[in-house]
Amino acid sequence: MLPIILLAVLATAIILERFWTLRRREVLPPGLGEEVREWARGRSLDPKHIDVLRRNSPLGELLAAGLDVRHRPREIIKERIEDVGRHVAYRLERFLGALGTIAAVAPLLGLLGTVFGMIEMFLDILTTGVGDANRLAGGIGQALISTAAGLCLAIPALMFHRYLRGRVTGYIVDMEMQATALLDALDEGASPPPAKAPKAKRGEA
Repeated sequence: MLPIILLAVLATAIILERFWTLRRREVLPPGLGEEVREWARGRSLDPKHIDVLRRNSPLGELLAAGLDVRHRPREIIKERIEDVGRHVAYRLERFLGALGTIAAVAPLLGLLGTVFGMIEMFLDILTTGVGDANRLAGGIGQALISTAAGLCLAIPALMFHRYLRGRVTGYIVDMEMQATALLDALDEGASPPPAKAPKAKRGEA
């Protein structure tokens, strides 16, 4: 039971920390993508703007990576965004692997505790005899408590693990969309304005 209790405390801490860290306005601040695209179109960018953007949020870090190499070809910008995106995704998934491990291990620990309890009870029967049947039933019930405790920990841990993984996946998809929109905006800013058609001279048909 002691390992199960410790894992329950750890799982609770992970869930609370991830819910606080993975708030949408902290990962994907509203309006940030459009603001950065306006910067890119107007070319109103300087290193200070980009450094502030990088520290703003995970989305800001991703977009700043593209702006760092905005004068390079599109493929190089895309590769830089993908490289930084892998690091951002890793940080968003922080501790989720541990939460999934807790969900998988908790039932096994509960079962192990039950097995140890049953072994101890049968060894006691071997030395002292069956004795009172009510006492035997009570011993079996007490041994099964650890299995129930393990399942009570594993079920919510698995549910929160799946939910948080889904939230992170949704954030990553949204960041990919914002990065693609920034690439398009950079292409618009880099393309020269269309040349005006020459005016026809008087007398020319």
